[in-house]
Amino acid sequence: MYDPLIHLPLRERTSYRSMAGANGAAHPFELRFHANIAWIRTLFFNLYGHLDEAETEFWKLIDDLFQAFEERPDELKHQDLDREKNPFWLMSEKWVGMMMYVDRFSEDLNGFRSKIPYLKSLGVNWVHLMPLLKSPPGSNDGGYAVSDYRAVDPRFGSMKDLTSLLADLRSEGMLSTLDLVMNHTSDQHEWAQKARSGDPKYKEYYYFFPTREMPDQFEKDLPEIFPHSSPGNFTYIKELKEYVMSVFHHYQWDLNYRNPEVCREMLKVLLFLSNLGVDILRLDAVAFTWKQTGTTSQNLPQAHTILQLMKACAQVVAPGTAFIAEAIVAPHEVIKYFGEGPAWGKECEIAYHATFMASLWDALATGEVELLKKGLKGIPTKPGRTTWINYLRCHDDIGLGFADQHLYELGKHPYSHKKFLIDYYSGTFEGSTAKGAPFANNPKTGDARISGSLAALTGLEHARETEDPKLIDLAIRKILMLNAIILSYGGLPLLYYGDEMGTGNNYDYLNDPDQAYDNRWMHRPIVDWKKAERIKDPGSIEQRLFDGVSFLISLRKSSPEFADMNSCHIEPTGNHQVFGFLRWNEDGARTFCLANFSDQGQKIDSWVISNCGMNQAKVFDKITGKKLEWSQDSLTMEPYQAVWVTESSTFDAFQMGTEVQDLKKSGTWPIPE
Repeated sequence: MYDPLIHLPLRERTSYRSMAGANGAAHPFELRFHANIAWIRTLFFNLYGHLDEAETEFWKLIDDLFQAFEERPDELKHQDLDREKNPFWLMSEKWVGMMMYVDRFSEDLNGFRSKIPYLKSLGVNWVHLMPLLKSPPGSNDGGYAVSDYRAVDPRFGSMKDLTSLLADLRSEGMLSTLDLVMNHTSDQHEWAQKARSGDPKYKEYYYFFPTREMPDQFEKDLPEIFPHSSPGNFTYIKELKEYVMSVFHHYQWDLNYRNPEVCREMLKVLLFLSNLGVDILRLDAVAFTWKQTGTTSQNLPQAHTILQLMKACAQVVAPGTAFIAEAIVAPHEVIKYFGEGPAWGKECEIAYHATFMASLWDALATGEVELLKKGLKGIPTKPGRTTWINYLRCHDDIGLGFADQHLYELGKHPYSHKKFLIDYYSGTFEGSTAKGAPFANNPKTGDARISGSLAALTGLEHARETEDPKLIDLAIRKILMLNAIILSYGGLPLLYYGDEMGTGNNYDYLNDPDQAYDNRWMHRPIVDWKKAERIKDPGSIEQRLFDGVSFLISLRKSSPEFADMNSCHIEPTGNHQVFGFLRWNEDGARTFCLANFSDQGQKIDSWVISNCGMNQAKVFDKITGKKLEWSQDSLTMEPYQAVWVTESSTFDAFQMGTEVQDLKKSGTWPIPE
């Protein structure tokens, strides 16, 4: 769209820069710039057009884009062009991720290099390096209270160490993710320190109020994120005798995106991190970035406009960089972070599938899959070239946000059902072997979330303590089944460090005063690499899990139908304890994925297979490599078994490779058959 208000002034601003390509052809940057500039202006003025300084700030933004592109390394510019030629590069079945705290996984960035072979042996080729940027010692919300966006925290190394590691990952064909904490800074950030000293410019970077009048107006609708450890949403600053908005913790001050300078500064930070070589930026707490009295100040339209503006600017400078929306909100809200209306597919490429994660834990506790199916069927189709992150555990707690309507339809009361889940995963429900703990219990509402490692929540930690081989086997079955689901369902699978070898809860956090108040530290372990050597011991729990997950990953990567092209459909199984979904691609590859959430064997009738267009006489299980055997037109699934059904007369166990065959011969094959 040509607009003389934009394009005529651009001639003067760009005349001194050479954007001509070979033989006078337009430079790719020029093409991207002119394709996006009208949209960028529209978004910027939607936010700030009412301000006198809007025009000046807009042209400063344009200069920021030119400078960021000039600073972008040539290697990354070439990578951008390659990814533009393959717009579905991120949707590939080849990607499998893992998130970890660098200091708890490998001590520091240089130590992380030595762990790359370990990750590759598992099949991981995408790493999310949890908060690395400088934060104050002590209470810093696990690094999410940033005091300098352009410096690595000395605990991890230096900025040079980070750029070297990112280069190493690229050379290994691995993707990287870093966090950009958008909603708030540490109260030790330079901006906050200047604001605390009374500098009027930097006070406008945050929300300051001289009396309780406006804070009280906000508090009427703002929820409490951490009601126990950080009640309320404002902190009194003695030096100024004013209140500052601090939605998360008192030491995390919320940025004021009503100020265009804040938006520009954070965009410059985003492009700075991208220019380091980061492939994917996880935009933390994006739902909170715009504040408005009379609302919960979450998921407001202006928060989406901010993201669309940042995406449009990144498309100009660094189109090979993808965004993750860290928005753990209701399904009808999270889908909006992919973009809607004119911004369809123009916001974030990736979002966390929190509904899927929570529903899997519900199904595991109840042994029933109907709520899981209802929750997934209620999620609208996302735009093309966007994808979900499918995960079981992460550094955070497990929220139990289900649609009340779905629970009522299944004859369950929302309050009592949530209480059951909290009790079940806390191990207080009779018969439960889980060893999690309630997190952020709100006495006003009775609400709570769940902390705990994958091993603890599936009963593996309890089984180890009892040394009961049957309980150990059941727990391993649960873990492998859950991993089979996230590896095959539509999206990008993201593992959590330590889960691949059955690491239990970390209780040492109780001895650290900076962590003891937050039981999420129980599932943030320090990896014991001597114990990790057990993955090489045939028959050990660590070996069974590591090799089992590794094999499932290798199968995923050899299944092109698992690429996320919106090609995933939930199918009826005729059994409320068995979850089933079909994956396919345009080349005709099809896999019907089944998972038994019961601790008992379950039968599947042959019509279920026929309903997916497959011939029961020709179907195999990709996981075991065996032809499926039918008895009286039904298939019996073992407790907590996953089956990947494919119709192929050529599929055979030899495709699994000699290492897997050796495991089978030795009796240490980790996958239940």
